[in-house]
Amino acid sequence: MAETLTEQDFRLQADHALERAERSLLPLADEAGFELEGQNGVLQVVFEEPAPAKFVVSPNAPMRQVWVSAMSRSFKLAWSPASMRFELDGESLDGLLARLVREYLKLTPT
Repeated sequence: MAETLTEQDFRLQADHALERAERSLLPLADEAGFELEGQNGVLQVVFEEPAPAKFVVSPNAPMRQVWVSAMSRSFKLAWSPASMRFELDGESLDGLLARLVREYLKLTPT
């Protein structure tokens, strides 16, 4: 459960999770032409096509969750000690972001 992480551990794990998510999206960003911007512990996925949009991925330390705001929805990923990652209904942050980006771009999964 999220309570098992101290604030310091949460911040460290959240930073690693956002870095992994950014690295995992780089090939798709190059292929599809969107930008990844990391600043102050927040990752933004910025689209110009098919229409201007932005996904925001940010740690929420008080809740010990990583929040994703994308396509007018909010996704709240909690720490899973079993899998050692942030997830929502068993889906990792990397997987969720890749799926949302593909949905937005209307790409088929690879």
